[in-house]
Amino acid sequence: MKALFLLLALFWQPHTAHAAKNILVFGDSLSAGYGIAAEQSWPSLLQQELDRGRARFKLVNASISGETTLGGRQRLARLLEQYRPAIVIVELGANDGLRGFSTADIESNLNDILMQVKQAHAQALLVGMKLPPNYGAAYIAQFQGVFTRLAEEHQINLLPFLLEGVTAEQFQADNLHPTAAAQPQIMKNVQQALKPLLR
Repeated sequence: MKALFLLLALFWQPHTAHAAKNILVFGDSLSAGYGIAAEQSWPSLLQQELDRGRARFKLVNASISGETTLGGRQRLARLLEQYRPAIVIVELGANDGLRGFSTADIESNLNDILMQVKQAHAQALLVGMKLPPNYGAAYIAQFQGVFTRLAEEHQINLLPFLLEGVTAEQFQADNLHPTAAAQPQIMKNVQQALKPLLR
């Protein structure tokens, strides 16, 4: 009888315990921790903050250096099925912008990504980026407008600029990727935008 009780308890435990909900970080090198140790990256720092606050969320970092919105659009479905996230942080578009891709194509790809997230019954946090001034005022405005417009259309939270507050001295030699010293500030930016979704 005791053995039967223990067996039933073993099978019952996963269903009664509060399992962690997954947060999928879906981005490019800015989220993948390019040029720094993985534990120094903002997703790792955010997981530490969530653990300290006893929030039952587990970050899954599926970011890839060099990723574009098209690449993300094509690989998201498998990740949604595999991890069944409660929240998806969409941090894509920087590489598209730096390569001068059509803003209409960027918007189409991001729109499809957000639709996939919605269909998976997950919440989305959209992360915006800014381009250097040498890309011209018109293209820069069109690029930034993509993120604002999509956030409004999908009625989701928007972090307008991932690197807000990062100083010029906190970039690596390529002037594109933030150093380890910049990661706490980036983490705080994401954490603040993510707070309303952590329930």
